[in-house]
Amino acid sequence: MPAPPPGLVVTGHFDQPSGYAVNRPRGSMSWLFTWTLSGGGLLWQGGAKTSAGAGRLVVLAPGVPHGYATGPGDRHWRFWWAHCQARPAWAAWLRPYDAGDGMYVVTSVPAGAHDRVEAAFRRMHTDARRPGAPPETVPPGGQIAVAHDSTARELALCALEEVVLITTAGARPAAPRPGLDARIRRAQELIDADPGAPHTVRSLAEGVSLSPSRFAHLFSRQLGRSPMRALREARLRHAARLLEGTDLPVERVAAASGFASPFHFNRVFRERFGTPPGAYRTALHGNGFRGVPRTGENVLPKPIAPRGNPFPPTD
Repeated sequence: MPAPPPGLVVTGHFDQPSGYAVNRPRGSMSWLFTWTLSGGGLLWQGGAKTSAGAGRLVVLAPGVPHGYATGPGDRHWRFWWAHCQARPAWAAWLRPYDAGDGMYVVTSVPAGAHDRVEAAFRRMHTDARRPGAPPETVPPGGQIAVAHDSTARELALCALEEVVLITTAGARPAAPRPGLDARIRRAQELIDADPGAPHTVRSLAEGVSLSPSRFAHLFSRQLGRSPMRALREARLRHAARLLEGTDLPVERVAAASGFASPFHFNRVFRERFGTPPGAYRTALHGNGFRGVPRTGENVLPKPIAPRGNPFPPTD
């Protein structure tokens, strides 16, 4: 069974009997998200493999051979699924659940969150077909919805973002980096919480009760980059999110992300993502992003990604 082409948001609800199986030796050009409701499935990606029981989110990155099937011994596998291009912000949320070869397995999602996750998938399915309509309970078996216009696409992705955020936030917290000073962790949290704020080394140091020199030395030693480099990276990720999810002019995106000069913003954005901000937005809203970041971290999926972890650690 071929995967949907890149750039589309496609979602559906299946209840498949024993014997159901899909094998893609070349993988997919888009991300695949599955949320199991009942029964069980088995998914494999490269050399990674996992079972999919009720309340488990499994995410497969593009470009790696994969397959999935009703689990051995299971009579059926009832699940929601979605193919799309992942948003940049999802990288940090999924990274703690890396199972290898571009597979992310989110387990132990609290039972109290299951209904909300399913409701988000229902809303995604409805908005992909009829934006703004009341969500369906459960669509007819096998019904597939494709978000063709920009409104349907953005609404569907917002619903899927809720799924990713709820499941990753509620399942298990990311373990703090061993040996990381609590003050440095707090400074990173300050940056991530509001990257567009006028942070400086001095203001961040004061926020964690350190002298600027001591703070800068400790931050660089523990995280492998300076505070200002970490701030610029956070601002670029924030800008990418605004370009993807809003129609703000590029100049306003730059200002909202903490860049005083649009010219500087254009230059560093292109260095980071391999394409200017305007072209980045056009590609995302067209046939899928095809730029390649020019740093070690791949926060946006390429249609054909290399084997392995597309979200390598950044700290």
